[in-house]
Amino acid sequence: MGVRFTRGRWEKIREDARRWWAGELKRPLIQMTLSGRDPGRPAPVLPPVPKTAYYDFDIPAADVVDRWDYDLSGVRFLGDAFPSAWPNFGPGVLAAFLGAKTEIGADTVWFIAPEDRPVSEVDLRFDPHNAWFKRVRDICRTALERWEGLVQVSMTDLGGNLDILSAFRPGEKLLLDLYDDPDGVRRLTWRAHEMWWRCYDEINAVLQPGNPGYTAWTPIYSEAPYYILQCDFCYMIGPGMFDEFVKPELVASCRRLANAFYHLDGPGQLPHLDSLLRIEELKGVQWVPGAGQPDVTCWPEVYRKIRDAGKRIQFRGTPETFETVVDQLGSAEGLVFMCSASVEDEAEAMAFLKKYRAA
Repeated sequence: MGVRFTRGRWEKIREDARRWWAGELKRPLIQMTLSGRDPGRPAPVLPPVPKTAYYDFDIPAADVVDRWDYDLSGVRFLGDAFPSAWPNFGPGVLAAFLGAKTEIGADTVWFIAPEDRPVSEVDLRFDPHNAWFKRVRDICRTALERWEGLVQVSMTDLGGNLDILSAFRPGEKLLLDLYDDPDGVRRLTWRAHEMWWRCYDEINAVLQPGNPGYTAWTPIYSEAPYYILQCDFCYMIGPGMFDEFVKPELVASCRRLANAFYHLDGPGQLPHLDSLLRIEELKGVQWVPGAGQPDVTCWPEVYRKIRDAGKRIQFRGTPETFETVVDQLGSAEGLVFMCSASVEDEAEAMAFLKKYRAA
């Protein structure tokens, strides 16, 4: 039976997304997935894992993609949802491409400096024969060959710029470097920027033109280059340092992307929101309150500020979550929302989608 999606559905996804990015679609994008469909085939021997990095490198890429295919075959895609697969090697895998050691934990992948060096002696170099880089490209290539454009294959999570530097200057060291060697930090920031874009372009050369479009670790669909940028490190710095060390690189990356989003993670990043919203090329913001914080319905002032700046907003939750935020904003335009349910809930899901003209 396989993945249930059609080329005609893809044309509708493209057209609606094109109009949404242009501000012409007078409704939100709502990606609703229903799990529990019969995949119509036996389960593969390879078990599912939270992150692709958990599979040993000796497991063939074809087996990994076959596992993804089986999982996607058990999903129904409603509204603006589409089948996508994400090579998840941990947040900031670019650090591994640049020689950082990897440590696979129960919930994430950590990247650790191969040796302790002062910032003035850190030199970020990319080796195209790096095992992690080759593994990502191999899996992407295999997925493109398997699905022939039926499934969108997302860009891996390359990470945020200072987040990558913090793998090589861990703990409080990078924070101290901002004071003790600001020129050294700026040098590495732009070196990381150069390496980030080299890896993005080389992986993208595998993904395009066979992919239906562009997605990243948050699968907002775009026909033109899209990525959701981030800098979790800036949780620990004030607006002045953000504008000095983080924002210039973000602006440069936004200018290279047709559709750029920013991952605003936790209350510690809210002091930077005004500065972020002044980036003309930034198209939208993903607000994630973070662990231990009130849920996404409890931040109307954040959503209003983003909306008033003319930016789009992405978040996840339940239909009730979505309706609360819509009530707070007064309309659902410019929102992209992702939610999931069971195939047993199809009637309720369709009613929700029809209410917002997404069905």
